[in-house]
Amino acid sequence: MMNILMIASANQDRLASWKRNLSSSVSKTLAIDKLDTLREDVVQFKPAVTLLDYDLLGPDEIASLSRISLQTNIIVIGSDISEETEWRLLKAGIRGCCRSDADPELLKQIVMTVHGGELWIRRTLTCRLIDELSKKAAMNKTHQESLGMLNKLTQREYDIAVRVGKGESNKLIAMACGITERTVKAHLTEVFIKLGVSDRLNLALTLSADKRTAVRKSSMNPTVGKLDMNHSELAHHSVS
Repeated sequence: MMNILMIASANQDRLASWKRNLSSSVSKTLAIDKLDTLREDVVQFKPAVTLLDYDLLGPDEIASLSRISLQTNIIVIGSDISEETEWRLLKAGIRGCCRSDADPELLKQIVMTVHGGELWIRRTLTCRLIDELSKKAAMNKTHQESLGMLNKLTQREYDIAVRVGKGESNKLIAMACGITERTVKAHLTEVFIKLGVSDRLNLALTLSADKRTAVRKSSMNPTVGKLDMNHSELAHHSVS
């Protein structure tokens, strides 16, 4: 049985109906009818599930409420929640949405389903959610593969790549490392090939995602100088 169920609505009749139909499924029911105390009560009591009237809060406020109590599963009930609004709420952390005219038995089922760790969303959003998760998984895989390729670089190549990522020119890199510009270009060509990037901008983006850049021990000498270069300028500089 659920420990605490919080029900929140400015409509007293709706509150009374929810409490009457759901109290048998929980140890304790907290009824909230004022917006100004809702956030404090959620933080203080940490309810397992909060049944929230959409008329009480807008999407932004509901999303904020979800963030301050991650252990609370929020179900939003409303008479006119569009698919796009429900999608927005779902991405903000809401665990379920349903119509305000749902019969008592269905409402009880929704509450217990969400309490059990599942989502209660309209069918049309299921495929959309799967597609979103698939895209994130693919992006994460690509990201990990990019970072893994950095291990292919020699120490000298890595040092030069880091300097390029900071916006330094070939001339400055050559001076700092005690090598010729021609050698810098040769190393940079190898870096591009090994990382599968075509220009300095994409190299900089790959390095910016590498958390090791800030902590990895480097054999670089102190920088002699630095050429400030924004991303636009980086994009127009390849090896040269």
